[in-house]
Amino acid sequence: MTDTPKYIHAYRVIVERLKAGRYSIGSRLPTESDFALQFNVSRVTIRRALDMLVQDGYVERKQGSGYKILTLSPASDTCLTSFTDAMLRAGHEPASRFLALDLYKPSAKATRALPSGLQQCAVTRITRLREVDNEPQMLVMTYVPTDLLRDATAADFPEVGPGQSILRILSARFNLDWSAACEDISPIAADSKLARILKIKSGELLLKQSCSAFDDNGGVVFHEDVFRRGPLSFNLSQQSRTPRHL
Repeated sequence: MTDTPKYIHAYRVIVERLKAGRYSIGSRLPTESDFALQFNVSRVTIRRALDMLVQDGYVERKQGSGYKILTLSPASDTCLTSFTDAMLRAGHEPASRFLALDLYKPSAKATRALPSGLQQCAVTRITRLREVDNEPQMLVMTYVPTDLLRDATAADFPEVGPGQSILRILSARFNLDWSAACEDISPIAADSKLARILKIKSGELLLKQSCSAFDDNGGVVFHEDVFRRGPLSFNLSQQSRTPRHL
């Protein structure tokens, strides 16, 4: 068996450091020279590892200023992105207020609007209020097959820090994996409940984003309904990333 190439070893170690919180979102990675010394390899080798991080969406390269950390949860080839990372990167302080953990039996009334793959099984719903700089920004309801979310409690959903990202919670805590997603976006008027939670007037327009994530076999891993207040912008890119199996 051949040894792991040095650039792949470096890539893996840097990713582990990112996920462990050693480098914060929005900060810059050590220089190529620093990494070359740390790993006892050439700058060419380190550059290959860093190129992989750029391709995977963890960092961006800025000419003359090194590598800036974008996210700890790259979107890969799905529409899913980390709200937590986006806010940290913009210099804001995100928080996640845990509201409820509800269990539904198959075909329950509350799950009739979900994808068909979630209507026929027991489902757990996690409800959280996302805040930015202490102001409510969106209500998030995440639906997951209960057998994929065994023994979940409120303690599994941190309210501060990078670990509050639902994408990282589902991946790291519950070992969920998804490879594709679809999204529907529509405006809605806030009812009295949404208005109270988001501290807005009843009838005020909100943006509803519904996103379903799927595994390689087309099974629904989770579905999320997000009710956002305020403006929302999108960045569209032709760039795609290739999933890695290292």
